[in-house]
Amino acid sequence: MKLVFATNNQHKVNEVQSLLPETITVLSLKDIGCTENIPETQPTIEGNAIQKAQYVKEKYGYDCFADDTGLEVNALNGEPGVFSARYAGSQRNADDNMNKLLENLADKKDRSAQFKTVVALILNGQQYTFEGICKGTIIHEKRGDQGFGYDPIFMADGFTETFAQISLEEKNRVGHRGKAVQKLIDFLETKI
Repeated sequence: MKLVFATNNQHKVNEVQSLLPETITVLSLKDIGCTENIPETQPTIEGNAIQKAQYVKEKYGYDCFADDTGLEVNALNGEPGVFSARYAGSQRNADDNMNKLLENLADKKDRSAQFKTVVALILNGQQYTFEGICKGTIIHEKRGDQGFGYDPIFMADGFTETFAQISLEEKNRVGHRGKAVQKLIDFLETKI
């Protein structure tokens, strides 16, 4: 089975590829010649994932899956949420985003948060969605150099290290994207 993963984020491609069985070949947007920025204009994480998958199917004709992820912080009423990648501006800089989040949480006692990923799949003309959630805490300073995005300031419940300090295998096991992708894999294995 060949599927397009509708992302230009090589970190995401690597994470997902490491989870998929050999019977599923993943093509990147680059592999299919898609160089434009795919719109993400929906007000929800699920909506953006669906929008990206539909775009690839409509414009390129491939069965595909897309994901969207947001960090939802309780004390900030769910911010940055759907705006996680561009929380500090359109430059989409991870350090700027983390700095803004830490600044906005400076006077907050509740630092609980969750990462939420929704994977949207379009396969044989049908649409499916799979959700993964990882609950945790936003720590006070950046720690670690693995991962990407908010990983250096997010510590999953039950851990003493941030996502940027644990291995990719461990992150995939407990993380939001890993959980959503595992649901996708379980579904795809019924279709192979």
